[in-house]
Amino acid sequence: MNSPSHAHWHGFTQMADFEPLVIESAEGCWLTTTDGKRLFDGVSSLWCNVHGHRHPKIDAAVADQLKRVAHITTLGMSADVTDQLAEKLAEITPGELSHIFFSSDGSSSVEAAMKMAFQYWQQKTNPCPNKTKFLALGSAYHGDTTGSVSLGGIKYFHQLFAPILFEPVRGPIPCSYRLPDSVSSEDAANHYATEIESLLQQHHGSIAAIVMEPLVQGAAGMITHPVGLLKMIRDLCDRYDVLLICDEVAVGFGRTGKLFACEHESVVPDILCMGKGLTAGYLPMAATIARPHVYEAFLADIADSKQFFHGHTFGGNPLAAAAAIASIDLFETTDILQQVDAKATYLRDRLRPLADHPNVGDIRGRGLMVGIEMIADQSTREPFDSSMLIGKKICDAALDQGVWIRPLTDVIVAMPPLCSTESELDFLADAIIDSIEQVVPNEVCSSTLANQS
Repeated sequence: MNSPSHAHWHGFTQMADFEPLVIESAEGCWLTTTDGKRLFDGVSSLWCNVHGHRHPKIDAAVADQLKRVAHITTLGMSADVTDQLAEKLAEITPGELSHIFFSSDGSSSVEAAMKMAFQYWQQKTNPCPNKTKFLALGSAYHGDTTGSVSLGGIKYFHQLFAPILFEPVRGPIPCSYRLPDSVSSEDAANHYATEIESLLQQHHGSIAAIVMEPLVQGAAGMITHPVGLLKMIRDLCDRYDVLLICDEVAVGFGRTGKLFACEHESVVPDILCMGKGLTAGYLPMAATIARPHVYEAFLADIADSKQFFHGHTFGGNPLAAAAAIASIDLFETTDILQQVDAKATYLRDRLRPLADHPNVGDIRGRGLMVGIEMIADQSTREPFDSSMLIGKKICDAALDQGVWIRPLTDVIVAMPPLCSTESELDFLADAIIDSIEQVVPNEVCSSTLANQS
């Protein structure tokens, strides 16, 4: 195949037939392309935009910081604004999470958490040197760096790289939609917790931590966990002496209706990972936040070499820290967080007509995280043949209507900025409904005719 020449090589994008979509500017929930087309940002610029583009308060904070210092290392020194952010994060995160390690992106925050958990067990007061493994859920996604990919369990993202990855202890896929035949929705949390406990009974002596996305597994297709499962897993970790790492990169900063998803079930993980919404989508920054008992295992004389052996050039970047502080201030001084549940209910109500569509299997998620799973057969929940590219075609049709969304295979994702208005949510919902009705009947009809011939 003769591929066109593209200087910019895009992630998760087949470049052979890629037609560039180039953004020149943005404001609020809207993007403007170089040819003047306005697009609603229906996935919050990959799930990270919170308060909208070019928010004056965040713009001003970054501009002010730029007049002082744009970047310094945090290996052995810090910036005042970065220290202020660390104090603020210790204040707003659940429970006694209080020691903040900064990195550049969500995947890096998970890498840091894994290394932190491993090193903790090696050098705590009563070391457990055999605790070197991690338990990850089925269809997990924690990023694209090698350690994070090792935790992952999504065929299209991870299978190719198997020869260079480590093997986690693999847990179940705690999906509320595709339950085993013998399990009711009321029993689902207990069912999955029992499966996880069975794994801990076998492997707890070698498991350093369970790593999980709380409540919703985003990249897996907005898989939504049964209510109560997170609390059960926290209790199991305590019982079997295993750390709990919660990856809130996608679900944090208001996305589920609370500032952090763990708060829905009053859970405090041993280590919490955040990214994406930390700077409201302005600048790359992530953080790995530990409870005191984890942090204290790293305190010793310099000669003992127990410091955390990990670091990033741009970890704690002052410009990013300024954006993050401004964003957190908006959460504290406006009612944007308190509006999430009402906006989520409104969006789901607007999408409700899709529940009667014969090829819509499930509409799920938490807060302003919505996944619409397209299926070939409702009775069997059989998916479409992947070669039909149903999800991509629906999103292409939405683009024609002025909405930018991206699918996860055949799960249509709607994750608008938290500041979206009702009229903007109307626009998003109408475009999704119209695109599904436009694409799916034609594709189903074409597939049926092809099979008959």
